[in-house]
Amino acid sequence: MSDSLPSAPPSDPKPATATNSPDEATTTTSSTTTAASTPEGPTPPPVQIPLSWPADSSLTLEWIQNLISAFDWSSKNLSPSELPLVLPVPVFDTLVLTASKILHKEANCVRIDDCNDNSRVVVVGDVHGQLHDVIFLLQDAGFPSEDRFFVFNGDYVDRGAWGLETFLLLLAWKVFLPQRVYLLRGNHESKYCTSVYGFEKEVLAKYGDKGKHVYRKCLGCFEGLPLASIIAGHVYTAHGGLFRSVSITPLKRSKGKKNRRITLNSETKPLCLGSLEELSKARRSVLDPPWEGLNLIPGDVLWSDPTMKSGLSPNTERGIGLLWGPDCTEDFLKKFQLKLIIRSHEGPDAREKRPGLGGMDVGYTIDHVVPSGKLITLFSAPDYPQFQATEDRFNNKGAYIVLKPPYFDVPEFHTFEAITPRPVVNAYYDYEDVLDSDEELDLASMVTAT
Repeated sequence: MSDSLPSAPPSDPKPATATNSPDEATTTTSSTTTAASTPEGPTPPPVQIPLSWPADSSLTLEWIQNLISAFDWSSKNLSPSELPLVLPVPVFDTLVLTASKILHKEANCVRIDDCNDNSRVVVVGDVHGQLHDVIFLLQDAGFPSEDRFFVFNGDYVDRGAWGLETFLLLLAWKVFLPQRVYLLRGNHESKYCTSVYGFEKEVLAKYGDKGKHVYRKCLGCFEGLPLASIIAGHVYTAHGGLFRSVSITPLKRSKGKKNRRITLNSETKPLCLGSLEELSKARRSVLDPPWEGLNLIPGDVLWSDPTMKSGLSPNTERGIGLLWGPDCTEDFLKKFQLKLIIRSHEGPDAREKRPGLGGMDVGYTIDHVVPSGKLITLFSAPDYPQFQATEDRFNNKGAYIVLKPPYFDVPEFHTFEAITPRPVVNAYYDYEDVLDSDEELDLASMVTAT
């Protein structure tokens, strides 16, 4: 079978149907897509390729729509190594450089405060290189615009076969509407994860002798991705979730004019929740967030998980990050006057092993309901993972959340099924051996990768 297997474009799904759930004050939208047959033989590209960077360096909606069409077409009609025929390296370089400059200037926790009565905020969870599902999601929710914000919770790459195209498409949206599209970092936007779960090999396969250059540029861009967001002063979003306080005490200066310096001492004390001020001061520009030392907050934000057990404890399952209970969710919401935490990070494979927490069948779970608000896990990659070693698939739906005025703190859930059939392509990692990113995190390899 070839990569040009006929399928319907994501822009032509069946109409969505909605059902309301008054108990949770949410709306769930189920969307099903079907494939239409096309004549046999090669399909000509829908836009002129290769794509070129605009002469005035200003991206337009038309340019992004052409990028979507070109990526969708190439995934079905070209081999992976022919991607440079669609997006040449110089265009890639300019896009990533332009986006990186924007991202590196943003705060660790971006504040989205310019929402008004006409605004909607769309929050998206893990997408993991499932390009066609991402295209559908953007079209189903409505493209980013002056009144439609998007906040992506990270994990754009790995596992799926089109991580590079997915990431570049979202970077293009960021460049086009930098104050309306926010791209947060996930744990897979790291050197370690991308070397294990396929993104590095994907890039090398697609860009050949320029692959190492393209991969390095992507890693540099990953370092600039913010860690969290606060929406309208009421909603905190991050990939993994909450984080610890890291107490650092300056020791006294040594006497004398020579060799005068301040030594920092990290105190050993019981774990406690960190503050937004501490989050703002964390050093996020690391290829792999450390699991020990002084700079622990990035690793916590990207790798931590909720639990039904009270308190804050090390996340021994992952080997990095924390586990936090409902009491911690309540403390965090109350302390910072928030109503909602939206995190991602756990797909159906991970939730299968989490007793006491809901499964990821419909793309989201409400994990904690406390006096001050709720904690939600959101996962936006349907039929995940793309490559599975067993015939029994999870067949999960994906979901996204829409937040509306006046307070943007009541989640409206929209669920959707995967676009089928997916173009035929080989995996870029050994998915039969690498079953679950929750297990056996190789910390020694992370040291080497860093």
